[in-house]
Amino acid sequence: MDMPNKSPEADKGVPTRPFLSDVTELRRRAREHIEKGAVTEGYRGDPVAVIELLNQALATEIVCVLRYKRHYFMASGIHAQAVAAEFQEHAGQEQQHADMIGSRITQLGGEPDLNPQGLAMRSHSEYVEGTTLLDMIQEDLVAERVAIESYTEMIRYVGDNDPTTRRMLEEILAMEEEHAEDLKTMIESLPLEARQTRPS
Repeated sequence: MDMPNKSPEADKGVPTRPFLSDVTELRRRAREHIEKGAVTEGYRGDPVAVIELLNQALATEIVCVLRYKRHYFMASGIHAQAVAAEFQEHAGQEQQHADMIGSRITQLGGEPDLNPQGLAMRSHSEYVEGTTLLDMIQEDLVAERVAIESYTEMIRYVGDNDPTTRRMLEEILAMEEEHAEDLKTMIESLPLEARQTRPS
C-alpha cells in the first residue's frame, strides 16, 4: 500500500500548518491597511453592519443600567434591602457589558454612540420605572428577556464571520440569562405584602 506523501518538515518533527496561509503572506497582509487595526483581510463580517448592531446593544445596556439604578434608589420597605442590593449588582454588570461593547466598536473602527438623544429609540429594552417592588422586578425581568432574545439573534447573525464579537455576545448573553433567573427567583420569594407596597 502506498504511503501518503510527507513533507520534509514532518520528518524533522516540525509541525505543519495546513490550515494557515503561508507565513510570508500573513506578514505581507498584516502590513497592508494597518490603519484598520484589528480589522484584517481575514475578517469576514460587515464592519458597518456589526457596528450598527453593537451600538443598538450599547444603548440597550445603558438603558438597563439607568433602569436598575432607578429601581435601586426607589426600592423601599422592610423586604426591599436584598432586592435593592440585587438591582445595584445588576446595574454594575450591565455597565461592564456596555464597556465591553464600546471597546469592541472602537476595535472595529467605529464610534460608540453615547448621544442621549435617541438612546431609548436605539435600545431594544424599555425604560419603565415601575411603582411597587414587584413592578420593578417584573419590568427588569421583561427587559432581561428582551435582551436574551436580542443577543441570541445577534449571535446568529454574526456567526463565524466575527468570532471575537460572537464570543463577547455569548458571554453577555450568559449573564443576561443569569439575571433573568435571579429576578424570577426574587418574584417567587417576595412576600405578598411586599408586592403591594408602593415606594414612600
